[in-house]
Amino acid sequence: MTQKKAELLQGTLDMLIMKALIVEEMHGFGVARWIERTTGDRLVIEEGALYPALYRMQRRGWIESEWGVSDNNRRAKFYCLTMAGKRELEKQTRSWKESVDAVGSVLKAVNP
Repeated sequence: MTQKKAELLQGTLDMLIMKALIVEEMHGFGVARWIERTTGDRLVIEEGALYPALYRMQRRGWIESEWGVSDNNRRAKFYCLTMAGKRELEKQTRSWKESVDAVGSVLKAVNP
Protein backbone atom coordinates (compact mmCIF):
# COMPACT_ATOMS: atom_id res chain seq x y z
CA MET A 1 0.00 0.00 0.00
CA THR A 2 1.38 3.42 -0.96
CA GLN A 3 1.57 6.02 1.79
CA LYS A 4 -0.07 9.30 0.89
CA LYS A 5 2.02 12.45 1.24
CA ALA A 6 0.53 15.14 3.49
CA GLU A 7 0.15 18.74 2.37
CA LEU A 8 2.29 21.24 4.22
CA LEU A 9 -0.13 23.71 5.77
CA GLN A 10 0.40 27.41 5.18
CA GLY A 11 2.56 28.94 7.88
CA THR A 12 4.05 25.72 9.27
CA LEU A 13 7.34 25.53 7.37
CA ASP A 14 9.19 28.01 9.60
CA MET A 15 8.05 26.15 12.70
CA LEU A 16 9.17 22.79 11.29
CA ILE A 17 12.57 24.20 10.32
CA MET A 18 13.07 25.74 13.76
CA LYS A 19 12.10 22.45 15.41
CA ALA A 20 14.71 20.64 13.31
CA LEU A 21 17.35 23.21 14.23
CA ILE A 22 16.61 23.07 17.96
CA VAL A 23 17.54 19.38 17.76
CA GLU A 24 20.90 20.12 16.14
CA GLU A 25 22.74 22.49 13.81
CA MET A 26 22.45 21.28 10.22
CA HIS A 27 22.65 22.32 6.59
CA GLY A 28 19.56 22.94 4.46
CA PHE A 29 19.46 19.49 2.88
CA GLY A 30 19.80 17.99 6.37
CA VAL A 31 16.84 20.05 7.61
CA ALA A 32 14.65 18.78 4.78
CA ARG A 33 15.73 15.17 5.35
CA TRP A 34 15.16 15.46 9.13
CA ILE A 35 11.60 16.68 8.57
CA GLU A 36 10.95 13.91 6.06
CA ARG A 37 12.36 11.18 8.34
CA THR A 38 10.55 12.51 11.40
CA THR A 39 7.21 12.52 9.57
CA GLY A 40 7.73 9.06 8.11
CA ASP A 41 8.20 10.64 4.67
CA ARG A 42 4.68 12.11 4.78
CA LEU A 43 6.03 15.66 4.41
CA VAL A 44 8.47 16.46 1.62
CA ILE A 45 10.15 19.85 1.76
CA GLU A 46 11.02 21.15 -1.69
CA GLU A 47 14.17 23.22 -2.18
CA GLY A 48 12.05 25.97 -3.74
CA ALA A 49 10.29 26.43 -0.40
CA LEU A 50 13.11 25.52 1.99
CA TYR A 51 15.85 27.94 0.98
CA PRO A 52 13.66 31.07 0.75
CA ALA A 53 12.33 30.16 4.22
CA LEU A 54 15.88 29.79 5.58
CA TYR A 55 16.89 33.16 4.13
CA ARG A 56 13.72 34.84 5.46
CA MET A 57 14.25 33.35 8.93
CA GLN A 58 17.86 34.50 8.92
CA ARG A 59 16.79 38.05 8.03
CA ARG A 60 14.34 37.95 10.97
CA GLY A 61 17.14 36.89 13.32
CA TRP A 62 15.60 33.49 14.13
CA ILE A 63 18.55 31.51 12.74
CA GLU A 64 22.23 32.08 12.03
CA SER A 65 24.48 30.34 9.55
CA GLU A 66 28.12 29.60 8.90
CA TRP A 67 29.96 27.67 6.24
CA GLY A 68 31.25 24.22 7.06
CA VAL A 69 31.86 20.79 5.55
CA SER A 70 29.07 18.22 5.24
CA ASP A 71 29.29 14.48 5.94
CA ASN A 72 30.05 13.85 2.27
CA ASN A 73 32.95 16.35 2.42
CA ARG A 74 31.18 19.15 0.55
CA ARG A 75 31.06 22.79 1.50
CA ALA A 76 27.65 23.62 3.00
CA LYS A 77 25.99 26.38 4.97
CA PHE A 78 25.02 25.15 8.45
CA TYR A 79 22.13 26.76 10.31
CA CYS A 80 21.43 27.05 14.03
CA LEU A 81 18.60 28.53 16.05
CA THR A 82 19.15 31.83 17.87
CA MET A 83 17.58 32.81 21.19
CA ALA A 84 15.05 34.88 19.22
CA GLY A 85 14.35 31.77 17.15
CA LYS A 86 13.79 29.68 20.28
CA ARG A 87 11.26 32.24 21.53
CA GLU A 88 9.58 32.30 18.13
CA LEU A 89 9.41 28.50 18.04
CA GLU A 90 7.72 28.48 21.45
CA LYS A 91 5.23 31.12 20.27
CA GLN A 92 4.43 29.30 17.03
CA THR A 93 4.16 25.94 18.80
CA ARG A 94 1.61 27.37 21.27
CA SER A 95 -0.36 28.91 18.43
CA TRP A 96 -0.26 25.64 16.44
CA LYS A 97 -1.49 23.61 19.42
CA GLU A 98 -4.36 26.08 19.98
CA SER A 99 -5.34 25.76 16.31
CA VAL A 100 -5.22 21.96 16.47
CA ASP A 101 -7.40 22.01 19.59
CA ALA A 102 -9.91 24.33 17.91
CA VAL A 103 -10.13 22.18 14.78
CA GLY A 104 -10.39 19.08 16.97
CA SER A 105 -13.38 20.61 18.76
CA VAL A 106 -15.13 21.18 15.46
CA LEU A 107 -14.41 17.63 14.29
CA LYS A 108 -15.75 16.19 17.55
CA ALA A 109 -19.01 18.14 17.27
CA VAL A 110 -22.06 15.90 17.07
CA ASN A 111 -24.52 16.38 14.25
CA PRO A 112 -28.01 17.35 15.49
